[in-house]
Amino acid sequence: MKFVQKIYYFLFKLVGFLPRRKELVMFESFSGKQYSCNPRAIFEYMEEHNPEYELLWSVNPKYIDLFEAHGVPYVKRFSVNWLFKMGLAKYWISNSRLPLELPKPKKTIYVQTWHGTPLKKLGVDIDEVHMPGQTTEQYKADFVKEAQKWDYLISPNAYSSTIFRRAFGFTGEMIESGYPRNDILFSADKELKIANIKMALNIPEDKKVILYAPTWRDNDFYEIGKYKFDLKIDIAKMQEKFGDEVVLLVRMHYLVAEHFDFTQYGDFVRDASKHEDIRDLYLVSDLLITDYSSVFFDYANLKRPMLFYTYDLAEYRDTLRGFYFDFEQNAPGPLVETNDALMAEIEIMLENPPQIADSFLEQFCTWEDGHASEKTVNKVFAEK
Repeated sequence: MKFVQKIYYFLFKLVGFLPRRKELVMFESFSGKQYSCNPRAIFEYMEEHNPEYELLWSVNPKYIDLFEAHGVPYVKRFSVNWLFKMGLAKYWISNSRLPLELPKPKKTIYVQTWHGTPLKKLGVDIDEVHMPGQTTEQYKADFVKEAQKWDYLISPNAYSSTIFRRAFGFTGEMIESGYPRNDILFSADKELKIANIKMALNIPEDKKVILYAPTWRDNDFYEIGKYKFDLKIDIAKMQEKFGDEVVLLVRMHYLVAEHFDFTQYGDFVRDASKHEDIRDLYLVSDLLITDYSSVFFDYANLKRPMLFYTYDLAEYRDTLRGFYFDFEQNAPGPLVETNDALMAEIEIMLENPPQIADSFLEQFCTWEDGHASEKTVNKVFAEK
């Protein structure tokens, strides 16, 4: 298998010496598993405004149904066709790291959009890596090696720009535009979009919506590449207390999303882990519950209440990752560590939604204005 892989990457390198297909743009989101995030927003903008380009998605073969359902042009990741499309494309647009062994052709432009404002330490800033199969030194070296391939890196705010430069060892051009994926949160027809999404998710108009979107834990895994997540939230208790007035959307991190079955909770829970893009879930939600996930930075643009279920705060902060700022002091909502406290805060927030501090919005959301995709495309494709 390793021999075949070596041959494949060798052929890819040879293809990379051929002239670029200047109109071909390759998109990828979360290793080809999603049609989502910043690459999707840029794709949709270019589809509307830049018809002269060929826009093609790199897709994990297990997830092609999603792309076919949306009528999105794609090529199967690591197929022979993919080798030529990726190898000849003038532009790559991805929101996570591509395989380290993949050589970037010299004249290909690689736009790394990344996928969140960092609370948790990233890249070389992590003191000790707890992921399976990787030493701390190798993890950091690999991150820097990958970042050297990036020609552009999108930043959502000035805070992130500073961290990205250092944590990724990034020396290319930063596009300080805000995140393209958040453009939809400012769209003029937002209310129509909300109504359509609720209809698609079968959410009654008279019910409030809570979105639960936790992150994953680096040290919680079955084996290399297969992570798990212990659901600590007492959904049965929440259903008993709020079931008549609330629908719960559960959005697990893509690394652990396949391990849950919520059918026992009937219509109270919608498992939205496989919903193609979390931006839709932001729009329809009245309250966000998360932990250390970067989703709260994006959700803050809606100026709706947030609650942080941080039952393992000390371990996560002091052992697993570490934070870039004092989360307990500066989180845009209360932190709770028990189910009883969680239920009490939900009740308060549903009745009297609190305001997000202006200082938080000023630090993390001032670049967001609904035009990040446009700014990115204008920068990257300026030659056109």
